[in-house]
Amino acid sequence: MSRTVAVIVESTSKRAFATAVDWPGWSRSGKTEALALAALAEAATRYAAVAREAGERFDAAPLEVVERTAGGASTDFGVPSAITELDRRPVSAAEAARLVRFVAAAWTVLDRVVAGAPPELRKGPRGGGRDRDKIVGHVDGADHAYSGVMGIRVPAPDRSDPSTVQAMRAAILETLGRPSDGSPIAGRTWPPRYAAGRIAWHALDHAWEIEDRSEPA
Repeated sequence: MSRTVAVIVESTSKRAFATAVDWPGWSRSGKTEALALAALAEAATRYAAVAREAGERFDAAPLEVVERTAGGASTDFGVPSAITELDRRPVSAAEAARLVRFVAAAWTVLDRVVAGAPPELRKGPRGGGRDRDKIVGHVDGADHAYSGVMGIRVPAPDRSDPSTVQAMRAAILETLGRPSDGSPIAGRTWPPRYAAGRIAWHALDHAWEIEDRSEPA
């Protein structure tokens, strides 16, 4: 039997997300399941760079949907938000270290893209879209909110003081690096696998947005 990539699909009547089960951050959306799966496959080349940054070999393989679940308002808004039983699997020490490598790699890719991007990004067809620094501020703010969901208390990050961003990220990675029985972190809502995937996806989603909008139309 040929090797495949296990994928979870969450969907509503308006939007679907296809998320690779064992590759944190590799998640794409579309108006339908078929379009979400096509977008996920298309992003494989980009995601390979993230895997290399994490120190892992990554070979594109056929996608296999192993679970379908209903999405909700967050799915419609554009966020992969369904927490499944696969997200609740226990996390060994080795698996926790792998989650850490992938989240760190996603941030590294984001920072690299930001460093090479112009301050003003190409606007959408209706003139919309945030510029580079607004996107960076949005990602940092989201990471700070995510740290709160994980029971982490750190000062809000401020790019004028890079140490605040580093401290926040270090605290998140330290938490993700702990073995787990798969229960929600700090007794809250996010199990480690979901937390790692959500954080890495958000960083990559905006890194790839910045890349796409740095080029002329």
